[in-house]
Amino acid sequence: MKVFITDCEGPITKNDNAMELCTHFIPQGDQFFAVLSRYDDYLAYVEARPGYKAGDTLKLILPFLLAFGCSEDEMLPFSLKNMLTMPRALEALRRIGALMPTFIVSTSYEPYIRALCGLIPFPVENTFSTAVALRGLRVPEGEERRLRELAREIASMPLIEWGEARGPEELTLEAKRLVERLDEIFWGELAAGVAGEVLRSVEPVGGEAKAEAVRRIAQKVGVGLKEVMYVGDSITDREALGLVREAGGVAISFNGNRYALEVAEVACLAEDAAPLVAFALLFLRGGKEEVLRGVLNWRAEYLLARGVPEEWVPRAEVGLVTEENLPLWISKSEGFRRQVRGVKVGGLG
Repeated sequence: MKVFITDCEGPITKNDNAMELCTHFIPQGDQFFAVLSRYDDYLAYVEARPGYKAGDTLKLILPFLLAFGCSEDEMLPFSLKNMLTMPRALEALRRIGALMPTFIVSTSYEPYIRALCGLIPFPVENTFSTAVALRGLRVPEGEERRLRELAREIASMPLIEWGEARGPEELTLEAKRLVERLDEIFWGELAAGVAGEVLRSVEPVGGEAKAEAVRRIAQKVGVGLKEVMYVGDSITDREALGLVREAGGVAISFNGNRYALEVAEVACLAEDAAPLVAFALLFLRGGKEEVLRGVLNWRAEYLLARGVPEEWVPRAEVGLVTEENLPLWISKSEGFRRQVRGVKVGGLG
């Protein structure tokens, strides 16, 4: 038996739901989110800080969303209203789901994933996402005022730049000061009160948590990881992509950024989700070897001969990622990613 697992934002939808919530509820919320997203990338990728994982941005922003009036009950209707799926994504998920067990593993908030599942429809029990338990939480007036002040301060910050630095000791003085101030805010000033309660209780499904979700899925279905295909696109997918690749499964970067491409085996650039069906059909037919042969012979006549229906023969650029061609794939994929998802979303880690 083969198993198909995909991230949500990127392969299935064009949204960055967390960024969109910030933009809607928080003044200068797009810049506020961009600063924290880069801080997240730094902590997870450069410093590799113990206890911090990629995607923890989604808990960092929650106290601020609360302070600006965003409740858990508002997240689902907001997500439904703003849902932007990749062309053919819902049809692709249905098609793949008829072939093999299919799962979504996403760092996105659970209300956003529930909204998506209602559109397909897709079984919620086949999803992993970031649970939020905000009902009943009320931010006291003084704490709310301080959170709003801190939001303005964060939105006024430049993005952390680390260049070729491979650790905190190699950062510029400005970058060190930015990291130190953000550390003071999140692990000092916000440690108490409702903000501290939220930061301690919310566990985003990113980084190693995504890898653990993949292990749980394989165990549940009763297969080894070499029977798994994982599709991801960002820093939160690194551990899952690496886990599947090292176990002999198929690890695909779909319109991915450098963080995903560094650990994926296959790169795919596409304007719609049709390649996911082609990959799944090849995987079902002959496992990883058949997928890799398909990547090396990615032509309509070859795919048709290997059983991919004409309506699912994709227009896409695909290839194997090697150490030698990685810089080229990063350049092409990150540019294409911005084209498909927009500059602001496509530029996030």
